[in-house]
Amino acid sequence: MSEILVPLVVFLFPLAYSPGPGNVVFAANGARFGLRATVPASLGYHLATWLVTAVIGFGVVSALAATPTVFLALKLAGALYVFWLAWRLFGAGATDGGTEARPATFLDGAILLLLNPKAYVIIALMFTQFLPEAGAERGGPVMMITTVFTLNNLIAFTMWTMLGDRLAALFAHDASARALNKGFGAVLAAVAIWMLAA
Repeated sequence: MSEILVPLVVFLFPLAYSPGPGNVVFAANGARFGLRATVPASLGYHLATWLVTAVIGFGVVSALAATPTVFLALKLAGALYVFWLAWRLFGAGATDGGTEARPATFLDGAILLLLNPKAYVIIALMFTQFLPEAGAERGGPVMMITTVFTLNNLIAFTMWTMLGDRLAALFAHDASARALNKGFGAVLAAVAIWMLAA
């Protein structure tokens, strides 16, 4: 089982650390509310990641996730949810004391993962590459792959959140904070369009 650890991490590195819907949402929330305020959303996202990955790894929903109708529904719902997050950020003001916006919650984090069809594709692809062949014992490898995948994502998202938090220090005044929030809102809207087009 340990022989797949290094190839798995190499496989996951560009997927987790390159810009994507989750990373951008967490960077934007880090910029708007700071690192500490994003912890509930991060817990929600990564608990959902671990559960969904384990379920797919054990084969319960892998066939369902591959169904074109289900995939399309997830794609549309996920893009609409990211648009909604973008709209919330686009209208937000200063990073300190504003009442018109709130940090993403535990539930927001979980929904972000659950409505991200790309996550299902990546998870399914990961298991096809790294699970033992049929007939071999799969419980241990599924749990190991699930945990490594989740921890790798957690580290990547925390780094993106910290980057957003540091960026926000440069935009502490209301006018510049509004510009930053509008910029992140526009980036999130672009990510939602990319999710629909891909």
